[in-house]
Amino acid sequence: GPGRPRTCPDYLVADKGYSSRANRALLRRRGISHTIAQPSDQAANRRRKGSAGGRPVGFNKARYARRNVVERSFCQVKQWRGLATRYDKHARNYAGALNLAALLTWLP
Repeated sequence: GPGRPRTCPDYLVADKGYSSRANRALLRRRGISHTIAQPSDQAANRRRKGSAGGRPVGFNKARYARRNVVERSFCQVKQWRGLATRYDKHARNYAGALNLAALLTWLP
């Protein structure tokens, strides 16, 4: 039919701000695997409840560490004032500036 095809991500990596039970339940319902860091207060509340608190959430440290690399890369690109403020009128000029920034940032 018309419209974009429905897609579902294979995996989601998120920050501590998205660690609510509702978010995790939604991801489980949709069959999306995830790695979301758990804030210390949530872990303490779960431990305080004992067996009624449930199991600890699964956490893949290696996958979560890669998320940090991506965030730092975005921060480096944002240092380019023209990209951060989007002064360009045309998308092709913005894409060209983004490519230039990426090349100059990551080439030795």
